[in-house]
Parts: sequence; structure tokens; C-alpha cells
Amino acid sequence: MSEFNNRQEFEMGHWPELRQAFNELVQVVWSEKGLSEQFKQELFTMASLASGCTHCQSHGAFHLNDMGVEKERIRAIWEYETSDLFTDAERAGLDLARGAAQTPNATTPENFENLRKHYADSEIIEILALNSAAAWLNRWNDTIATVTDQESVDWATENLSDVGWNIGKHTGQSDEQRKAHPLNMGWILREEEDKE
Repeated sequence: MSEFNNRQEFEMGHWPELRQAFNELVQVVWSEKGLSEQFKQELFTMASLASGCTHCQSHGAFHLNDMGVEKERIRAIWEYETSDLFTDAERAGLDLARGAAQTPNATTPENFENLRKHYADSEIIEILALNSAAAWLNRWNDTIATVTDQESVDWATENLSDVGWNIGKHTGQSDEQRKAHPLNMGWILREEEDKE
């Protein structure tokens, strides 16, 4: 994919202060406050789905799998509106994540009316913060076509292809390919992770 040559030169790690500041934001946003870590990962995956970033979709889904979430539930994120695996409260959160991740923004006053049936204002702020952090990652990774690690690609290809996931432009040459998902630092993404 010659149009994405040398994309690693644009990864966030090349501006260490920015990287550190964003990592600190991620630690705050993903910490357990009112919403569970699992639901935050589901919201992240939905935001990535709505924005179209297949790199982040695979990372969100793979992380859920690593947390022990059933594959059936992960796959159901793609059809959460009709899946009986999600509660009305979860659907309300996923609705906001989907609407807020679209361009132009597709949220409505009804989204917030529905959210307030299930969540405290502080929890709605958590959903908004999570969606905003996801937007940063979605935009950055999709813009430079970050090469998705092989572990996430393999998992998503096997488990999500039939619900519409595909790697798209996030493939790389062998010298660009990371072998493992950056789980060892939670959602603090590391461009400097070993490549093989």
C-alpha cells in the first residue's frame, strides 16, 4: 500500500509530551468510576464502528475478548439495537456512542432524555468522555492508516468478518507489522511496541 509509506513517522510517539498527556487522559477516562470497564470497552467499540475505524474496532473487540466477554456478546455490538444481550440502559449508552461518533454528529435531545432514565449525570459525562477519547484514537489511527497488530487482525478476521468487519487500509508490510495487541498497558497505545 504505497500511499501509506512511512506512516510510522506520524505515530503519536514522535511527540512524547503529547503522547504522555493523552495517556494520562486515557487513564482517567477508562478508570472505573460509575460505569464498568466492560461497558466502556463496548462503548469504545461502538464509537469505532460508527466512525469507521476498523483498527480501533478490532482493538476494542479483542480487548473485550481478553477481558472474558463472550464472543456472542462482542459480535452483538454490531446489532445491539435488536440483540437481547443488551439491556435498555446499555442500548441508550450505545445509541449515544454511535450518534456522537458520526460525522456530522447524529445525537438528539431524545438521546439524553433516554439516558437520564438509566444513568446519573456523572455517568452520562463518563459516556461523553469515553466517546471523545475514542474519537481522538479513531481519527488519528484512521487518518494515518495505522497498521493493526497481527493478533487483533487474526482474532477479528475469525470472529467478526461475518458481521461486517474487515481490515481495510490497516494492513502493513512485514517491517511495519506489530505481532501483539497492546494490552499490557491497558488502553495506553504504544507505537514503540515490538515489531516482527
